[in-house]
Amino acid sequence: MDNSIENRVRLVETLFHNLDVEIIDFQKETKLGCIAGCGKCCSTPEIDASPLEFLPWAFHIFLNGQAEETLLELEQSTTATCFLYRPKSLSEFTTGNCSTYQYRGLICRLFGFGATTDKYGKLRIATCNIIKEGQSTNFENATIAINTNLSVPIFTEYYMQLSQIDFKLGNVFLPVNKAMKAALEEVLQYYAYRPFPDNYKKPI
Repeated sequence: MDNSIENRVRLVETLFHNLDVEIIDFQKETKLGCIAGCGKCCSTPEIDASPLEFLPWAFHIFLNGQAEETLLELEQSTTATCFLYRPKSLSEFTTGNCSTYQYRGLICRLFGFGATTDKYGKLRIATCNIIKEGQSTNFENATIAINTNLSVPIFTEYYMQLSQIDFKLGNVFLPVNKAMKAALEEVLQYYAYRPFPDNYKKPI
């Protein structure tokens, strides 16, 4: 089995692509969507993630010669808010965006348009109150539809697929910034005694 960083990154990115396609279809069917510029969920400090879902981000940072610098920033950071979140301002902290949206984690992709299963076996859309209340009719219709015949991304299924790529990194859940730190450390440790990829950019 190819356990290289490059292969694991490719597999995670393929999983993300499949999820993105499924979410686009779900949004088309339900008419649910985020408000432009809203960073409410990103600004929440209680976000846990696995290091594996941030491996593509960490590899991207590494290839650009910024791994050590970024790792130091994460180690020195005292905020629990996601390291990648960029608020519009301190006074408008819940308005903002992800600084590396392409490399956001699995939790970031699933929340809002993915579903969990409650204790009665019923699917529930895991989303924010802004969508639940501001798009209540579409939300209620979508909740009915996913429990009849509408396909919806399911958290446990996607995290199970993620863990099959790397059981160790895919099954540990940490506060989001620690998950990113662990992903960077994984990449740096991997290349400590291996040749760097051809497209690696040396730090200036």
